[in-house]
Amino acid sequence: MSDALARTGLGEAGIWTFAFEGQPAGRVREAAAEIEELGYGALWYGEAFGRDSAGQAWLLLTATRRIVVASGIANIAFREPLAMAAAERTLGEAFPGRYVLGLGGHRVDDTVSEVDGYPVPARGKALSTMRRYLDSMDAAPAHGPAPDPAPRRVLAALGPKMLGLAAERTWGAHPYFVPVEHTALAREAMGPDAFLGVEQAVVLDTDVDRAREVAAAHVAGYVTMAPHQAASMRRLGFGEEDLAGGRPSRRLVDAIVAYGDVDALHARVREHLDAGADHVCVQVLTEDPAELPLPQWRELAPVLLGR
Repeated sequence: MSDALARTGLGEAGIWTFAFEGQPAGRVREAAAEIEELGYGALWYGEAFGRDSAGQAWLLLTATRRIVVASGIANIAFREPLAMAAAERTLGEAFPGRYVLGLGGHRVDDTVSEVDGYPVPARGKALSTMRRYLDSMDAAPAHGPAPDPAPRRVLAALGPKMLGLAAERTWGAHPYFVPVEHTALAREAMGPDAFLGVEQAVVLDTDVDRAREVAAAHVAGYVTMAPHQAASMRRLGFGEEDLAGGRPSRRLVDAIVAYGDVDALHARVREHLDAGADHVCVQVLTEDPAELPLPQWRELAPVLLGR
């Protein structure tokens, strides 16, 4: 048993994906079962405007027997703390030790825009908002059986203050869209005991130009549509020449996305682990973001898992 598996139950490498959002439930179940059979320690999934995060977790947990299922992340803007706490307890009690609740996003009372006729909460002060949200979850009354062990929580932390809150109030942090340099800073900010599970985007393709094009499209989407990600990159020393105009610099693309053959991708995962990560969840990017990258998950497994 590896040190990371003994310490966290997740092992050193897992899978992170948005691809389940657009797939029918039966296909998701089949893919989850295969990911588990391949030996990955954890299965992380995103939440956008597809399945509810708790429902997606239930779908994945019932399709598998061993693997840890983790939300990466459940958006606190989408549901009340009472509902989140109830879902966490339910999943933790039904699947002991196998559910990790990742929390992130922003939540305030005012609304600034609408999506399909429904209000979307505006951005507030992320740190104080998350602290209050955790307080409310902890204060939620419970009338059913208590999960044993208690479910684990992580925060989608990037900046030093949120990383500190993650270490103070939860199991640890789940940084997304970060270079290896951030992993070292996160470990320093949180101390040696907090869990650090880092997302790493990869393109498994030895055609360098094609791989870099896929990687650049991924990075451009985040730095143009996610202001908190652009701010994170600025804190790490990337300038406007790296971020501006929806055309990220090669320096930024190469820092965020690993591309090439399996050995190149494994080397990047290893760098995160050496920098202080307990676990790295690999997000495979392809030319079609909606497809399930099963061939790549299969090819990566023997190298990432040391089999």
